[in-house]
Amino acid sequence: MTETKIPHVDTAWQTVTWFDVTEHQEGQRIDNFLFTRLKGVPKSRIYRLIREGEVRVNKKRVKAESKLNIGDQIRVAPIRYQQATQEPQVPVGDKVAKGLLARIIYEDEGLIVVNKPSGIAVHGGSGVAYGLIEALRQATGKKYLELIHRIDRDTSGLVMISKKRSVLKILQDDLREHRIKKTYAAIVKGVVALDSQQIDAPLLRYELANGERRVRVSNEGKPSQTQWLVAERFQHATLVHASPLTGRTHQIRVHGLSIGHPLIGDDKYGHQTPLHDVNVRRLCLHAMRLQIPHYPVIEAPLPEDMQSVIAQLRNLGQMSK
Repeated sequence: MTETKIPHVDTAWQTVTWFDVTEHQEGQRIDNFLFTRLKGVPKSRIYRLIREGEVRVNKKRVKAESKLNIGDQIRVAPIRYQQATQEPQVPVGDKVAKGLLARIIYEDEGLIVVNKPSGIAVHGGSGVAYGLIEALRQATGKKYLELIHRIDRDTSGLVMISKKRSVLKILQDDLREHRIKKTYAAIVKGVVALDSQQIDAPLLRYELANGERRVRVSNEGKPSQTQWLVAERFQHATLVHASPLTGRTHQIRVHGLSIGHPLIGDDKYGHQTPLHDVNVRRLCLHAMRLQIPHYPVIEAPLPEDMQSVIAQLRNLGQMSK
């Protein structure tokens, strides 16, 4: 029988805890900041603390993805032992862990890039027992592995993970300053007329009554731009290569919907638009290419399920580019 270990919680976290943000943590997400400092506290508990307003930055509530600035003061409410241990971490199966090791596309002394399959979250929390980062920590045996960025659970493709704090800071700075170019393959409904275009539409995040996060085009939103390039046209769909110039939540999906071309397999945006005679089981969005300063171009081939969708579309009829 396998023994279930209860995570130890430092007694320091059972009182109000304060942190000051220095230049070394500037730009870091609050959830990542807390992961490395609240040792012994499960990530699911940290996410709950943030959601319930028990984490404050400069006396204000924050979201998990909120970025920190130099001089910020972070207050964490007391974490009782019972609270922290009531959500024991679920061990990742060896098959899953080893399978993810086989999906590593690039690795050096400071960076791992993995080709994440659709359907697995990048991290645990919010009802998800574990994610990509937890599985890789178990598979590699490395205590320090941190996500440099995120992609949606239903999106497949390249995810950057740092093996060193210095690499995390450099690449997050590169992302913030738009020095890293990310390109996605997306299969969208309808025939896109223009060979290339830049979609420029501000995006606003909001929540449904059940707390689910959504995004819409709104003049009250943040500036958002996506470059689209048509790769192949079919009778009722188009394969495009999309490069987000800004990093907004669900950006490619909502921008596609905004010009009348929602993504195939998207159950949140544009699912009312019919697409007949094609068997689709997932969101057809794949992070296919990373262009990072001082690194080789890193690419991940289209997954088999998206290749199957393209084969079906070709059989229905292909149009000239």
